[in-house]
Amino acid sequence: MEVSKRDHCGEVLVATSTRTFTPVPLGTGFLRYAIAWITENIKKKECRYYVEQSSKGRCHCGYPKEFHSVEALKSEEFLGETWKLQRHVREGPTDAFGEIMFTGAQQEVGKFVRVSSDTSPATLYQLVTEYWNLSPPNLLISVTGGAKNFYMKARLKSMFRRGLIKVAHTTGAWILTGGTNTGVMKHVGTAVQDYTTSTVSKDGKIVTIGIATWGTVHNRQYLVDPEGKFPGHYPLDAETQGHLSCLDNNHSHFILVDNGTHGSYGVEIALRSKLEKFISMQPLGKIGVAAEDGGVTIPVVCVVLEGGPGTLDTIYNAMINGTPCVILEGSGRVADVIAQVANLPVSQIRVSVIKKQLKRYFTKEYDTFDEVTIITWTKKIQDIIRMRQLLTVFRMDEAGHNEVDVAILQALLKAPASKTSDSQERQNWARQLELAVRWNRVDIAKSEIFTKDRQWKSSDLHPAMLSALIGDEADFVKLLLENGVCLNELMNEQTLLELYNHLQPSSLILRKISQKHKDGITMGLVSDELHQLLGSFTQPLYPKPAASRSLEGGILITVPTTPPVGERTPVKTLEDPARDLFIWAILQNRRELAEIFWEQCKDCITAALAASRILKKLAEEEEGEKSNDMRDLADHYEKHAMGVFTECYTRDERRAEKLLIRPSQAWGRTSCLCLALESYNTSFVAQGGVQAFMTKMWLGGLAEDMAMWKMLLCMFFPLLCTGLITFSSNQEQLYPRPLSCLASLLSFFNSPVVKFYWNIISYFIFLCLFAYTLMMNFQVTPSGWEILLYVWVLSLVFEEIRQLFNPDGFHFQRKARIYISDIWNKLDILAILFFIPGLVCRLTVSGFYVGKIILCFDFIIFCLRLLAIFAVSKTLGPKIIIVKRMMKDMFFFMFLLAVFVLAYGVAKHAILIQNEDRLDWILRGVVYEPYLTVFGQVPSNVDHLGFDISQCTLTGSDPLKPRCPVLNSDQTPAFPVWLTTTLLCVYLLFANILLLNLLVAMLTYTFQEVQDNTDQIWKFQRYQLIKEYHSRPSAPPPLIILSHLYLFIRLLILGVKNLFWRECPKSDRSKKPREDVEVEILWEAFMKENYLASRCQAQGQSTENIILDTAKKVRVAVDLLESKQGKDTDSVAKQLDHLEKQVAESNIALQWIVNALQTSVLQSSVDDPMLLWLKSTEADELEPSPEARPEKPQQHVNATQLIYPGTTEMRFPVPEEYVPWEVKFPLYQPTVYNDSSSRNADPLELDNLITDHFRNPVGRTGIEGKGSLYRLGPNQAIDPVITRWKKLEVSLLEFIVVREKEGDLWSFPGGVLQPDEDLPKRLNLILSEKLKERITDMLRTSAKVYEGYVDDFRNTDHSWVETTVYNFHFDRTDVVHKELSRMGSAGSASGMQVQWQEVNDQAPLCAYQKDILQTVADLHHIQLGPECWISQTCS
Repeated sequence: MEVSKRDHCGEVLVATSTRTFTPVPLGTGFLRYAIAWITENIKKKECRYYVEQSSKGRCHCGYPKEFHSVEALKSEEFLGETWKLQRHVREGPTDAFGEIMFTGAQQEVGKFVRVSSDTSPATLYQLVTEYWNLSPPNLLISVTGGAKNFYMKARLKSMFRRGLIKVAHTTGAWILTGGTNTGVMKHVGTAVQDYTTSTVSKDGKIVTIGIATWGTVHNRQYLVDPEGKFPGHYPLDAETQGHLSCLDNNHSHFILVDNGTHGSYGVEIALRSKLEKFISMQPLGKIGVAAEDGGVTIPVVCVVLEGGPGTLDTIYNAMINGTPCVILEGSGRVADVIAQVANLPVSQIRVSVIKKQLKRYFTKEYDTFDEVTIITWTKKIQDIIRMRQLLTVFRMDEAGHNEVDVAILQALLKAPASKTSDSQERQNWARQLELAVRWNRVDIAKSEIFTKDRQWKSSDLHPAMLSALIGDEADFVKLLLENGVCLNELMNEQTLLELYNHLQPSSLILRKISQKHKDGITMGLVSDELHQLLGSFTQPLYPKPAASRSLEGGILITVPTTPPVGERTPVKTLEDPARDLFIWAILQNRRELAEIFWEQCKDCITAALAASRILKKLAEEEEGEKSNDMRDLADHYEKHAMGVFTECYTRDERRAEKLLIRPSQAWGRTSCLCLALESYNTSFVAQGGVQAFMTKMWLGGLAEDMAMWKMLLCMFFPLLCTGLITFSSNQEQLYPRPLSCLASLLSFFNSPVVKFYWNIISYFIFLCLFAYTLMMNFQVTPSGWEILLYVWVLSLVFEEIRQLFNPDGFHFQRKARIYISDIWNKLDILAILFFIPGLVCRLTVSGFYVGKIILCFDFIIFCLRLLAIFAVSKTLGPKIIIVKRMMKDMFFFMFLLAVFVLAYGVAKHAILIQNEDRLDWILRGVVYEPYLTVFGQVPSNVDHLGFDISQCTLTGSDPLKPRCPVLNSDQTPAFPVWLTTTLLCVYLLFANILLLNLLVAMLTYTFQEVQDNTDQIWKFQRYQLIKEYHSRPSAPPPLIILSHLYLFIRLLILGVKNLFWRECPKSDRSKKPREDVEVEILWEAFMKENYLASRCQAQGQSTENIILDTAKKVRVAVDLLESKQGKDTDSVAKQLDHLEKQVAESNIALQWIVNALQTSVLQSSVDDPMLLWLKSTEADELEPSPEARPEKPQQHVNATQLIYPGTTEMRFPVPEEYVPWEVKFPLYQPTVYNDSSSRNADPLELDNLITDHFRNPVGRTGIEGKGSLYRLGPNQAIDPVITRWKKLEVSLLEFIVVREKEGDLWSFPGGVLQPDEDLPKRLNLILSEKLKERITDMLRTSAKVYEGYVDDFRNTDHSWVETTVYNFHFDRTDVVHKELSRMGSAGSASGMQVQWQEVNDQAPLCAYQKDILQTVADLHHIQLGPECWISQTCS
């Protein structure tokens, strides 16, 4: 039936990957290589023997005659043979592959390939991942449904599309569909199209791979080209497609499966199933652990929309293979049939119930279903419902079912673990967590994994934590920290190095390290880069590889030298793992991760300032958006440092000041203040607490309320006014309080503010002396005052040299850069450089006057230097910064003005004067006069009115007079007055009005722009002034030269470098007890928590957050209204349906009454119909009876599985109600199967095997014969349960389990006894001789735990398994206990895997052995949880 065939095409597969698909342009070389690989490895199929069907005029393959080759038409090889698909269809190189572009559709170019139905799934996977450049998936979602277009409610359609796209977007998805533009594939394509048109994301497009049958694709001839199509233009023509199907234009990739036939649907199903299974066996992630090594494989889930018989087969096969399924109720047909009976116990799912559901949901097709088909459906649905742990029904109106994507992921998490790993509880938790991390779904992890009944250890979360860190999944990192991850246990040197080895290829720090060292990353290389980023004033954070000991306080991780041979190097822990992770995140500009670990840092203020410096340094080497992001993040952490310090300063000023100058052990023994100054963090330095600290540094221990007049009086009369000196009462941590009078005077004169005032007075005296010398006492022979001036300048030179070479711990190049960066130092150098040639010229007779001129200009520079004294003023200091910025604007304005001045000056001078050759007069006429015109001095020589020939020279012989203009014969100027006046007016218009107003506007803009920041900049630069005078000798110039001379002598003789230099207290070099430091760090962390709490509260009250909360509430309200509307509509529909049924039943009742009256009999031969409508209503509701749930698996569950184990034989479907022999089952036609290869089988003829003498005691199984068992009738088995207590005290019971290879389920070491066997073969293999004798003795005396029939997969109608269960319990005091322990730890000599397993409800046993374990647990008084039916056969 065509409907059934077409239904197979409605299967959709979604595979999620670590990254969303981004097309990578293929280079010419790679394209040629890909074409060669495809033509060599990818095949097609075509008919090689034309046999025409008489009725259709086509070949049996479905193609007409013209589509066959000459060899196929005249084939002598097959002449006279009956056409067969397997023989007469052969493979050849594919002729359809490349890129596809849909005509008339605005869609990106996709990829396609025609493949043989026998293609290996490994080859397809290689094609997709390597040549189509798709990353391996994290998830495989098989969506199956109707291939024909079907109706779906608008709300459910919207929820499905939104949920599918959300899964694809959040996890990065392959969407693998049937590829055609019909049915469920069309819904998927429309969802992708809606997402593509609505999103502006640059993260890449969603991958949609369509797997369709080549022989059913309409217009496929446009894709054929043996050399490949790049691209192939494919026309969409749904109107003329007939029984074929067009490809869907919303797919990015197509795999077109060819079996050599035309028009046959469902060809692709087998290959798609193989590809699905192959992908599900691949390790999860690019660096995942293989399944055979216990790793997590790619999970698979099936989602069902609508569908027909083929869809039911797909669901059944998927669940038999352990694939969880999600059914969307309301989508129609099969999906609704399963959804209606999903909550019923299997015993209530009868053939009659399924008939009613089929009649309800398969209205058109119901009449075509025969009884065997309905029985088969019933059996498959019963088996599906039995596997409840694999089944999830999504109901729109059910509480908790709001999103399809959540239902899909929940179905995966609640499913049992893969067959390849043990189904133990913690292993299953770890698997679920790893999947959630791969999907980046924190919501699923919160609701399904981190529940109250699960207690996690930190070590269990470490793999997930590392995956989240490498994958930059900040929300997961935060969640894992909240649920018990301990960073001290997680992080060590090897783990940190592993994180650095997973840096993104685009990471700047990786490029910097790779340029210097190409052999990989070491912590020494990372330390070098950090040292360069933080600055040479810090000590290295990590040791170099060859380091054998740590520097004192600087290096936190020490690496010893190579240990002796045979010794293992111990794994080194990290002192502050939060700091190391914070640095790792900052170096990659990962904002959210860095924020999490900054909150975990111990020294949070220093950490924030260090991050700001690192990011600013990295931003200098990046460009564009990355650079801007780094600068924004640097400002963000500067604000964090400000917030925490403000919180600290508000609570305790003295403690906060200690934090400023406390050297941080974790950050290279540098301090907050030092980092802020070196990083140019103006906002941090400008805040009130830091400025208050600087003020105390400026006063040098003096009281802040000490009046100015007192200070000046003490400066000039120190001995008389000592009592006026007052000191601050809280300066002990910076400056010891003086006790004696002499100490008070020394402290007073050593304070920076007093030094500053002395230097101001000294500088004013110097300028007065300089001016006096230039104007009144500049003789050929220098006077005494002039010599004093020279000595004064010499003292200034020595002071500049001392500042340049001050011992602050920096190398000379850095000192020079810092010195030159100060504009006042530049003026000092310029003034000295001018003074030297001026002095040299002044001392010579010929250059005496030139020297005076040079010294006059030098005086100007010295006067400009006087502006530096205003930098200390809070009012004038910011204005100086504004003047500096305006001078830059003025400099650029002069370039613009020069263009107009020169243009007008040259034109005017050339018009007025003929051949002027005197350079001074040329400059005067071209530059000087036009420049003065700008300021209102209008020239008089542009017209005739002011012309006087006596004021000029005709020949230019008089150097004091300008040359006359060109004259007429009457001695009047010949130039046109109208031209010169017009030129003057235009010049004045541009110069006076335009340019001057432009200058005013520029200066105004600069003032407004700088005004807000000048205060911060001034406060920041104030430190340099404080630092200068803090380290300056107390004596002012010129007396300071004595200090310099003394310093020089001490330096030469005693080697004392810092006699007159004191370090400005930006860091406290004194050693504090470790306990005090820890107390300060804890207090800082407490203040940080207060800051974060207040910040969070402020964000919650922000307008933006209020708007977002309101929008969220409105969205919830809309969803509730839509849900209520949907419920009301469904309720009305049900009531109408109910009413129709009542009317129909009333008609039947009335007819019964009429018949009864006609026959005059009180009872009719037909049953009373009066309550049938009630029964029908109850059946439609299909609510399970309360006493029927929860249900224990019944007998004959495993023995009625449709596929006989180890074969392809199919049992006849036997629903549960027809299992007993007593129930009549006329349609029962069981399959006959006898495995003649079984060793020691009964030597009976097959015709005599099936007799009534041997009949299964429980009931029908759907298959006759002995199957794969040894004999007809009962096959005796022994299942020994060997137990012991796990500990000496009776607590946990353990038992022995075995399996032959990795991937098999565990089972008891027993089995079916072969003829002449006393013990099962597997038990003999694992037991030593001593144990074998002991168990043989116990076998004779031990009580039987159970004896009788077991529900085994191998059972048939005439052959079944009966087992005897013995419990062999050994105490720890038993003499053979050591051998038992050794057997469990080392396995067996035969290679069989043996282990001890705890007795609990999660024990990974096969088939009926779960029930046996329950009985053994009852004997030892062990309480197990609910039993779990596992559909796997025992070995």
